[in-house]
Amino acid sequence: MVHALHEARRVLKPHSILIDLRPAIAHREVGIVSAGRYTRLGKIHECLDQDRAADQAIARVLREGLFESRSRIRLEVRRVYSTFAEFHDAICESVQAGSLTAYKRMMQRAEIACRESRECKIVTKGPLVLTVLAKRTGYPQRGRGHESGNPPHHREGRPGADPKRG
Repeated sequence: MVHALHEARRVLKPHSILIDLRPAIAHREVGIVSAGRYTRLGKIHECLDQDRAADQAIARVLREGLFESRSRIRLEVRRVYSTFAEFHDAICESVQAGSLTAYKRMMQRAEIACRESRECKIVTKGPLVLTVLAKRTGYPQRGRGHESGNPPHHREGRPGADPKRG
């Protein structure tokens, strides 16, 4: 993701903003709504490594001086599925191959709960984080990384020859 943020900065015009919207580092809650009443079934304990890596990437480009943070808000999002099949399909689409294990138990609980209820909707709840980053103009301050990720002597296309030293 760091590379993607560097590339985004490269193509952005001066004084542009970048909107980062993605799941927060938190396990999603699953419940059912039946007869107008919400019943919590539990949490999906999925792997959050990618979410942590994304947070670290944002922190890195802020430290490098490539962007400045303008605002950050956390939003609670509820997604309602009309049927168990719809819930199952959505989970299967969003899960990486081979990592469905964390979801199987919750899917079984949701399926049983829907079978026991006449009118059942499955609800997932989880936070999203929206961060607004502003592109800083000019190059990062000295001592910080360069957006290309290359050391100074590689920027001019002359490997081994630092243009500042002749």
